[in-house]
Amino acid sequence: MKDSLDYININKNSWNNRTDIHYDSDFYDNKSFIAGQSSLNPIELALLPDLKGKSVLHLQCHFGQDTISLNRLGADAVGVDLSDKAIKKAKELALTTNSTAEFICCDVYDLPKYLDRKFDFVFTSYGTIGWLPDLDKWAALIARYLKPNGQLVFVEFHPIVWMFDDDFQTVKYSYFNTGPIVENESGTYTDRDAPITQEYVMWNHGISEVVNSLIKKGLSIQDLQEYDYSPYNCFQHTIEFAPKQYRIKHMNDHLPMVYSVVAKK
Repeated sequence: MKDSLDYININKNSWNNRTDIHYDSDFYDNKSFIAGQSSLNPIELALLPDLKGKSVLHLQCHFGQDTISLNRLGADAVGVDLSDKAIKKAKELALTTNSTAEFICCDVYDLPKYLDRKFDFVFTSYGTIGWLPDLDKWAALIARYLKPNGQLVFVEFHPIVWMFDDDFQTVKYSYFNTGPIVENESGTYTDRDAPITQEYVMWNHGISEVVNSLIKKGLSIQDLQEYDYSPYNCFQHTIEFAPKQYRIKHMNDHLPMVYSVVAKK
């Protein structure tokens, strides 16, 4: 089992290793983003209200496209990420796009050491909580940073997706959080043939674990949705059945791939 210091260092190195390839990839399409295209998907846009004059804390922001997109919608946006290389790229991207979004590099659990203010919204999406061992600490962080009546807008890959092997042929992992999952990966989801290899540590979190962690910290669930597609082509054996909507080909529409939660303080 990995202790906390191990997983933080391993995962920081893992994301530092991927950042340059991600930044230059067709997957993230920085050319179109810099030209003004939003990185936000219809799923999360439907959950977000008018952000003009609002403040948003974006947890686990990678190199900041969504943070900057939130800023473009009128929000005072702050992005946080573990990877110093990603945050350096985020700050460069903010300068390039004339964005006022701000960025902080730290382990998300350590954020109170670096940031002391309240926000109208906390936002986090797609491939975030799997890097965190303790969702009670995550939920406490969200509650700490939300203003009264503030909202969490959370979109994540469905935990059932993470039960399968990469080929979606067999159930390889538990739906539930049974401890750290330590893996080695060649390539990355933006380019499976990329000449990089990295170790990483993750945890699976069922929906009840997510929802109950938020409830225990005083948030009320306003909305819970499940979606039979992913807006990202980041899995093996996918088919695009509608623009920017992907399913695992042999699973058809039988597999929940994404879910969303809106919770209010």
